[in-house]
Amino acid sequence: MPDRAVTLTLWSDLSCPWATLALDTLHAEAERLGVELLVDHRAFPLELFNSMATPKHIIDSEIVAIAGRLPELGWRLWHAPESTYPVTMLPAMEAVQAAKDPAVGGLAASDQLDTALRRAFLVESRCVSIPAVILEVAGTCPLVDTVALAAAIAAGRGRAEVYRDWEEAKRTSVQGSPTLFGDDGKPVHNPGARYHWSKDVPPPEGGFPVLEEYSRDWAADLLGVKD
Repeated sequence: MPDRAVTLTLWSDLSCPWATLALDTLHAEAERLGVELLVDHRAFPLELFNSMATPKHIIDSEIVAIAGRLPELGWRLWHAPESTYPVTMLPAMEAVQAAKDPAVGGLAASDQLDTALRRAFLVESRCVSIPAVILEVAGTCPLVDTVALAAAIAAGRGRAEVYRDWEEAKRTSVQGSPTLFGDDGKPVHNPGARYHWSKDVPPPEGGFPVLEEYSRDWAADLLGVKD
C-alpha cells in the first residue's frame, strides 16, 4: 500500500508528447516510491492558443526525439490511415474534465482516462477526436463509469472547463504544456528534459528537436520524497 498521498496539478495538451513523458515519469516514480498520486488535469489547449490544429509534423518530430532516446515508452509514429488523424484534441480533453465528476469516477478516474487516451493516440494511433473512440477507451478504465461519461459527453460537460482553463492559463504563471504545480505553488515547466532545436525554424521548413538528456530526478522532489 502507498505510504502517502500527493495531489499535483498538471496543465497540458493531451497531444503533447512532452506532457505524456512527464506523466509517465510521475506515475512510475510514484509507484516506485510508494506514493499514492492524484493528478488534477487542467487543459492547456494548444489549438485554442494557436487558432489552428497542432501540425502532425511537429508532434511526429517530438515523438521521434523522445522515443528515440527512451524506446521503453513504446510510442509509435502514426500508423493508421492519415485521414483518421485527430484534427482536434478538445473532445478528449473535455472528457477528462467531465470524468472529474464523482458520478463519473472523480479525480483518479479522470487521470486514468487521460493516461488511456494518451496511449490510444501515441501507441495505438486511434482517433481520439471521436466520442465513440473516447468511450471505447474509457471502457478500458476500471475507475470510469462509461454510462455516466457518455451522458456527460452528450450534455456537453467538460467544454466550459477547457475554455475556463484556456482563459486562466493566459493570465497566470502557466508556461506551456506541460506545466506542473506542487504544494509550494511554483510552476515547473517540462521537467527533466534538456533539448534544443537543430535550427530556429521547426520542421518541415527547418530543424528538429534534439533531446540531449532526460532525468527523472525531478519527480521525487515534486512528490515530496527524498530519494
